[in-house]
Parts: sequence; structure tokens; C-alpha cells
Amino acid sequence: MDKSIRYWNRIAERYARQPIANEAEYQKKLEVTRGYLKPEMRVLEFGCGTGSTALLHAPLVREYIAIDLAPNMIAIAERKRAESGLDNLQFQVAALEDFAGQTESFDAVLGLNILHLVEDRDQAIALVSQLLKPGGVFVSSTACLKQGLNPFRFIAPFTQWFNLPLVKAFSRADLEHGLTGAGLRIDYQWVPEGNKLVYFLVAVKGE
Repeated sequence: MDKSIRYWNRIAERYARQPIANEAEYQKKLEVTRGYLKPEMRVLEFGCGTGSTALLHAPLVREYIAIDLAPNMIAIAERKRAESGLDNLQFQVAALEDFAGQTESFDAVLGLNILHLVEDRDQAIALVSQLLKPGGVFVSSTACLKQGLNPFRFIAPFTQWFNLPLVKAFSRADLEHGLTGAGLRIDYQWVPEGNKLVYFLVAVKGE
């Protein structure tokens, strides 16, 4: 099993108990995302963790599929779903690549706190664009660790040496270049005042 998956499996229960780090920031991201969701939509969220955000968004759309590579994370998410009674929400142990054949099948794709944890960011973005219908939206919140002078940009390449998950360092400009290169236009962007490393955005696929 991949080191990153082992790590997230190991901390899953502790992760599920942790409070939201910045509740106001999280609520703003939810509010902006909800402005793009419509009742007829089919939505995919990758890197869903224990499913907290999926449970909040699923009631707003027709179908919501949330995936994560860590089985222990999905087990917790599925327990939450069973308690919620939502029947339009599916949790799956899966990778984004597992959906590669579903071209233009989704109205929205969410990748929250995940793009800095994938091996090839631009490949993931290109696949997101492939999965989206024309006019579909991609919602992303990620850490841009090469933004400004901070120690994380130097530590990131060595995380797996210490049995921590893979972390990739890139700048906001790097991320924007990947999005536009995949045919996505940035429609909304926000950098929280108190956390300049976080970049939240919504991008739209061309018609």
C-alpha cells in the first residue's frame, strides 16, 4: 500500500474528531460553492476524506459521488452517510483516474485540500476537465506552498522520508497555468487574509 494511503488510514479516526481549523473560512467556501450547485447536477468530489463536506453539499444536487484512496476514511464517511439517510450520496474507495472513461459526465467536480497531495497536479486537472460537461465547474481549495517565502516550500520534497504523506509545492501561478492549459477559466478566486498559502477558486470549463 502507498505510504500516503497508509498515513491517512492510520490517522483517520483522529482526523474525524478534529474541529475545523478556521470555521469562518470554511463557511465562506461552502457558501461560494453552493452558489454554483443546482438540483439537477451530478457531482464528483475526489479526496473527500471523512465526507463532512460531501454530506453538506449532497442535498443540493441530484447525485453526489465522493471518493478517497484511504479505506479507513471512506469507512467513517459511510457511517456518517448511513446516519444522514441521504440516498443520492455514494462514498467509494477510488482514485480520480478510475473515472477516466466517464468523459463529460459531471456538472461539477470538487477537489478540496487535495491538489498539493497528488503526484501530478496538471494531470489531475486535465482529467477533471475531461470529466466535466461543457460549462461544468471545478471547485478547488489547495495549499500553494511556493507562494512567498515560507519554510513549507523547502520541507515539502522530503515529507515521505518521515512516513508522512506526499506533499507537492507549487505557486498560485503554477496552479492557474494548469487550469487554463486544461481549458478551464477561473471564475472566482479567494485567498484568505489570515492564510496566504490557501488558494480557493472556482473554474469553469469552456462551452
